[in-house]
Amino acid sequence: MTDWQPHTARAKDWFEDLRDRICAEFEAIEREAGSDAAFEYTPWQREEEGNAEPGGGVRGVMKGNVFEKVGVNVSTVHGRFAPEFARTIHGAEENPEFTATGISLVAHMANPHVPAVHMNTRFLTTAKAWFGGGADLNPPIPYDDDTEAFHAAFRAICARHNPTYYERFRKWADDYFFIPHRGVHRGVGGIFYDHLECADEAAWERNFAFTQDVGSAFLEVFPAIVRGRMETEFTPEDKRRQLEWRGRYAEFNLVYDRGTLFGLKTGGNIDAILMSLPPEAVWN
Repeated sequence: MTDWQPHTARAKDWFEDLRDRICAEFEAIEREAGSDAAFEYTPWQREEEGNAEPGGGVRGVMKGNVFEKVGVNVSTVHGRFAPEFARTIHGAEENPEFTATGISLVAHMANPHVPAVHMNTRFLTTAKAWFGGGADLNPPIPYDDDTEAFHAAFRAICARHNPTYYERFRKWADDYFFIPHRGVHRGVGGIFYDHLECADEAAWERNFAFTQDVGSAFLEVFPAIVRGRMETEFTPEDKRRQLEWRGRYAEFNLVYDRGTLFGLKTGGNIDAILMSLPPEAVWN
């Protein structure tokens, strides 16, 4: 297949619907905590010389009593990779023109007993077309019950699609979400996948169904974890531990994260790209 435009539109619509459902659930949690915090949405347009329709997105940010800072972004962009960057992107050496649509979420929590979290899913086209994404849990103070619940949710949806997916994608997350200069993982993992190639219509439908299940699993499991921990009492030492861990998170996103690099290299919105950074962090 060569014309993926209708498929990009379908994926975009679903990512926007997932965004709306996630934001509504997070706002509901804030109401349960006695807060009237709500997402503020800022649309943005990408600019690229010689490109009349480069696309753009919407950045959504909320700061509340439970979610100290949470960002949920959806973007759909089209353009042409610079030659040196094209060599690093799947299928871009054959065709440097690309489309990309996806949702990206990062939540930093007020209570250090509630884990931070990251989730994204995306569909990209160059000379090839593929899905990628995943989610990982980043607790400053880990709880085995939360870790198991998070992994169980993704283990279950992986099993519905391919019996090899969970172990492959769990290991990929462990390998990817690692901070080499610190010698530590940035959290307790989850799943990470990329290059689920769409050679034809049937493959696209299979990979899209899996990607939808990843988003739905996240929406089911993470709010439950938040509700279970958000009223836990914490000490100044707990808060200090959280702020130190946020520093590690920031280091990973600025030094190693592919999504950050992709956004910066393709002229994305700077505030949307860097919304993943925590509102406060410390370094010793």
